[in-house]
Amino acid sequence: MKYGEKEIKEFDVKRDLEIWENKHEKNYIIKITLPEFMCLCPRSGYPDFATIYLEYIPNEWVVELKAVKLYINSFMYRNISHEDSINEIYDVLYSRLKPKWMKIVGDFNPRGNVHTLIEIDSEAQEK
Repeated sequence: MKYGEKEIKEFDVKRDLEIWENKHEKNYIIKITLPEFMCLCPRSGYPDFATIYLEYIPNEWVVELKAVKLYINSFMYRNISHEDSINEIYDVLYSRLKPKWMKIVGDFNPRGNVHTLIEIDSEAQEK
């Protein structure tokens, strides 16, 4: 097994999702695009591909980029639905970072003539 495969397969979100102190008091938006998301369909086992767009206004914490990359890549070995994967990513990042605002969009590649777009916005959760 190559070192990258090992890092991804052994990634533990509770242990390895590194966050850093936000040193800035002003509001600013961090935008992260993850264009190579992959997970496995829970029914068929076929791969599903997506681009994930993450935006947030940090409060006390920011996520370290390599850690978020490894977390996202850890889904490639998991049988998980589109909805469950995006909800899990949102819940994990929101609970760890406690941002002032966060939005995640999972834009899944069409399969079988169906295109899925899943969006979660923290402002909508507060209503």
